[in-house]
Amino acid sequence: MTGQKIPGIQILPFRGEYYELKPEKQYLVNNLIYPVPNPEFPFLGVHYTRMIEGGIEAGPNAVLAFRREGYSRWDLDLSELLETLSYPGFMRLAAKHWRYGWGEMYRSFSKSAFVKALQHLIPDVGYDDLQRGGAGVRAMACDLEGKLIDEFLIFEDHNIINVCSAPSPAATASLAIGKTIAGKALERV
Repeated sequence: MTGQKIPGIQILPFRGEYYELKPEKQYLVNNLIYPVPNPEFPFLGVHYTRMIEGGIEAGPNAVLAFRREGYSRWDLDLSELLETLSYPGFMRLAAKHWRYGWGEMYRSFSKSAFVKALQHLIPDVGYDDLQRGGAGVRAMACDLEGKLIDEFLIFEDHNIINVCSAPSPAATASLAIGKTIAGKALERV
């Protein structure tokens, strides 16, 4: 949808940073371990994930990325950041949840704070048991009221069908999303 905006919606980039549990402590995690989610946010919070190829990921946090593809906390695109910061929906979101956002940002720069969050799930995990892992960027749709849209958003305009928001578990639901889009396309024939 190049050059077009979805009415009242803007995509905000959030970076999720991970740590990896060192091999000598991986025995602590036999399955996926998740916290009780906060219903006000589409982010699950830090958790432990046993990876299919081996290893354990711990995380992610959820921090505002300073560019759309900001995989590092040092990645910055001033025009993209200003676009995000000036969007009324983001301003409302930030005003309402600034403490939560500040806590996530603090964990981005403080390994000790990240470890403390992980210790709520497994108290035996210590600072030296983790090494920095990868990061990903999650595109979250936000409306003008500052609500993060944590459901699939399919926008139709003329002869175009766009999936504008496909938050987790988008990969799991990809076949169902594809079927929905195909059905919408067939209705137009």
